[in-house]
Amino acid sequence: MRKPGTLWGISLGPGDPGLITRAAWDALQRRDTIWVYPARSGKTPSYAFDIVQRAGLAPPADHTQLLFPMTHDGEKLGRAWLKAAETVLPWLNEGRDVLFLVEGDASTYATFGHLARTVKAISEEVPVQIIAGVNSFTAACAQVPVPFSEQDDTVAIVPAAYGVSAVDRLLPDFDTLVLMKVKPILDDLIDWMQRRGLLAGAHFIERVGAPDERRYSGNAILELRGTKVSYLSLLIIKHAHRIRGERIKGCLKKETV
Repeated sequence: MRKPGTLWGISLGPGDPGLITRAAWDALQRRDTIWVYPARSGKTPSYAFDIVQRAGLAPPADHTQLLFPMTHDGEKLGRAWLKAAETVLPWLNEGRDVLFLVEGDASTYATFGHLARTVKAISEEVPVQIIAGVNSFTAACAQVPVPFSEQDDTVAIVPAAYGVSAVDRLLPDFDTLVLMKVKPILDDLIDWMQRRGLLAGAHFIERVGAPDERRYSGNAILELRGTKVSYLSLLIIKHAHRIRGERIKGCLKKETV
């Protein structure tokens, strides 16, 4: 019996081709593989494929996009995952490795997990491997720049779809909040940050690392109210930064006395 090929999750980083890791770069040099990459619809180009194109990487002879619709409808998502798995399984069963291109990190809020789980449910002997990558929120912190976390900071990474009330409940317990995919409730989040006095430590980053990246910090975030933003947008809120800053100033004053 022929040994099946491996399904690979190839992390590409959030948008800047320079953040593709050496391991991912080496995997993408192989000509004996098949590339697949996610798209939200047939009319929307794949962001992951755009990253490798901007990196100057030529695809192998066989490559195709897989549709993963933007919906919370479990039945529709299940059908999409099954169709994607049925697309890649014939190649895997032929012994060919399939490389699934993922923006960011393949194990962090990525479509790769759905595909891998569905493939394994149908054919559990298919090996699955992930090449880790730079995720969007650490890349965004580097761009701002602010530290993602320091010393004993507590951090929460939350899809904004949980809603403002859920985020508000987390606020007292975490020094840093990372709110992913903020597009649907951005105006509500802006109002909430303004009420809570959080704008001074807030940073909005859209399509981090891409040529059309946008960044807004502090009160400039108010300019986004009522505007359209990309699905690939996030907010970083540093809740305790002023307290930490005041401690540093206090130490400096003591040293100069």
